[in-house]
Amino acid sequence: MVKHSKSIPGRSQRVADQIQRDLAELIAMEVKDPRVGMVTLSEVQLTPDYAHAKIFFTTLIDDPASVQNTINGLKKASGFLRVQLGKRLSIHTLPELHFVHDTSTSRGAALSKLIDEANATRAKDDDQS
Repeated sequence: MVKHSKSIPGRSQRVADQIQRDLAELIAMEVKDPRVGMVTLSEVQLTPDYAHAKIFFTTLIDDPASVQNTINGLKKASGFLRVQLGKRLSIHTLPELHFVHDTSTSRGAALSKLIDEANATRAKDDDQS
């Protein structure tokens, strides 16, 4: 007896990884919207039924206006991207695409800066004693 495809371990992650690869290529090569510049896809999260995909992205310029502009461009292109994904993937349900700006890299850089500052202050205090 054949098991249902969703019971295959890791299938959802493999599909998410394939969506990430395909979307990265499509955004870089096919999307002509000037609002969508250099975008890096950091993660794709799929719902268990594959109805929705949350796509996390980063940009070179992290100011809020630029990020919002990029989100608007990606939302506008999401229908086109979904159609193109349908031509590349062979799954029953094509997910609706939801783009989310990934702030983890900027938060990590800010935390690293704070740690460096704390270590520098600590080293200066140790030298004075």
